[in-house]
Amino acid sequence: MTHSPLSIEQSLEHVRSRIMQACIRCGRDPAGVRLVAVSKTVEPERILKALAAGVAILGENYIQEAREKIPLIDKSGISWHYIGHLQTNKAKYAAALFDMVHSLDSLQLAQALDREAGKNNRILPVLVQVNVSGEQTKTGCAPEDTVELIAAAAHLQHLSVQGLMTMPPPADDPEQSRPFFAALRRLRDDSVRQLPGAGALAELSMGMSADFETAIEEGATLVRVGALLFGERSHI
Repeated sequence: MTHSPLSIEQSLEHVRSRIMQACIRCGRDPAGVRLVAVSKTVEPERILKALAAGVAILGENYIQEAREKIPLIDKSGISWHYIGHLQTNKAKYAAALFDMVHSLDSLQLAQALDREAGKNNRILPVLVQVNVSGEQTKTGCAPEDTVELIAAAAHLQHLSVQGLMTMPPPADDPEQSRPFFAALRRLRDDSVRQLPGAGALAELSMGMSADFETAIEEGATLVRVGALLFGERSHI
């Protein structure tokens, strides 16, 4: 991994400042945007530095890595979010390890998470991942199937559907991501109107290091930032 030339403390301050400025530009309360520090492939020592600097939410993409890492960073007050694609056969680990799952994309996965959360005697907060762009290589449910999946998951005893998540196609210009963020917000608003019993669906998880400010302008409540905090990382 190539580390950022800035210290983690400096990087965090820089990202928080950019979140604040984005909120000011669009008239939002900065308290309504939470930073998910994406810690995939980051070693525990550097994660602990980030926590000491004030990071409160950590996002992991790989179940096996998280199973090894989370017990080493067993600090109270820290929230772990699962943000990667989740296979149904790994639901038992996600339901035990994480405080929120951002990547619910099928009824089969919802049922598995509900069953495993029940075994842990808990209600697991989840976000429905939507493939807004329709890319073949992306996971997530189709936009036209979103309301049906939210409705089905909302009836499960041990899940709490709290909003939606998406990943736009890679782009050099953050403005190219804006239509996808706006589409997710509209889909959330439409879902709330169609499913009055499903709650506010208040969370919109969208925006990463390259485009989180644009996502905030379009309503993001959770931004997933890794490279700006920890530096570019190798893929595993």
